[in-house]
Amino acid sequence: MGYGFTLDDVAYLASAAGRDAVEEAFPLLREDRLRAVATLRARLGDRAAPVLETALLQDRARGRVPDGWLLTADAAEQATAAPVAAHRAARLAGRDVHDVTCSVGAELFALRAVAGRLLGSDLDPVRLAMARVNVPGVPLVRADALAPPSRGTVIVADPARRTAAGRRTWRPADFAPPLDDLARLCQRGCHADVQRQETHHDLVVSTAPGLDPALVPWAAEVELVSLDGRVREAALWSEGLATTRRRATVLSGRGRGFEVTDVEDDTCPVAPAGEWIVDPDGAVVRAGLVRQYGARHGLWRLDEHLAYLSGDAPPPGVRAFRVREHGRYTEKALRTTLRQRDVGRVEILVRGLDVDPNALRPRLKLSGSQEATVVLARLATGPEAYVCEAVSDRVSAPSDRP
Repeated sequence: MGYGFTLDDVAYLASAAGRDAVEEAFPLLREDRLRAVATLRARLGDRAAPVLETALLQDRARGRVPDGWLLTADAAEQATAAPVAAHRAARLAGRDVHDVTCSVGAELFALRAVAGRLLGSDLDPVRLAMARVNVPGVPLVRADALAPPSRGTVIVADPARRTAAGRRTWRPADFAPPLDDLARLCQRGCHADVQRQETHHDLVVSTAPGLDPALVPWAAEVELVSLDGRVREAALWSEGLATTRRRATVLSGRGRGFEVTDVEDDTCPVAPAGEWIVDPDGAVVRAGLVRQYGARHGLWRLDEHLAYLSGDAPPPGVRAFRVREHGRYTEKALRTTLRQRDVGRVEILVRGLDVDPNALRPRLKLSGSQEATVVLARLATGPEAYVCEAVSDRVSAPSDRP
């Protein structure tokens, strides 16, 4: 749960004395955490707890939010990473936006440079106080997300996806605020008084990438977003904001990324492996856009039901493996091949087979001096093993937008 911050804590942490205390805590915590706790308690008394918690949270959230931000434990866990928030904000440039679950201000920070009018609201007074420190100048009000005090705005929301007991939930009706209710509210208008009724409010929701799109039929576009190889979220866009049905957005902290959509050519045949096996980014796979990605780069599929692609050269910014040898998979045959290649360290990737890499690896009893990557896959023709050299990993890729 973390430390329970108070409004008095926030006021202190926002002061010069509080900021200095947090800065002084960093080196102490890195040297010896127990000694740091004793030192800060002796020096700061009751102020030690919020200072310690803030230093730990800022360290944990480094790179995701600007340095020096005030955070709660839940906010640090759920805060949208800065590049992801900036990407979403760019799609809303020039629009009037109301973030109805603004928390400590991660989305507001990205939006304030590009939005028309901007408003943030939240029910938690402590998070609102932190947001006022983190994103000064943005109007903030305490309000229920299901009763937002705005008209004509795009509603942005990032509902909490854990129950009161702390368990993760995948039911939109159990989110906080309930996603079904929020969608209905925006569809009929946020202000439904008798004299004047707003007919529609556009809505964009940040949620977990594992959410079943069938549970959110109002979402005209489902966008899977990854950052540096990790799928971070599914963004749900209502009809007025959608530009396609499915989109994969691949972002990199070291350069521009790319997008793939369902309107692109999906001509991607099935054929035997070429020189390379390509493992598309997780956002492409989860968005169901492997064929479109393959067609764009002149690749083909190993099997209709597998996400692996193959080709004569890998695209930039993707994990790929140079195929050295392949054939029908049996444990005995694989062991023999790896020993012949003097392999002693092996990475094992499995698709479509009931094989546990951690259990298989010791059974291979390898003792060679070389490294290899083994891709095990169930094809229509049976289980196949590809012994590969992993020589191309995720790197900064240039813009690859169609």
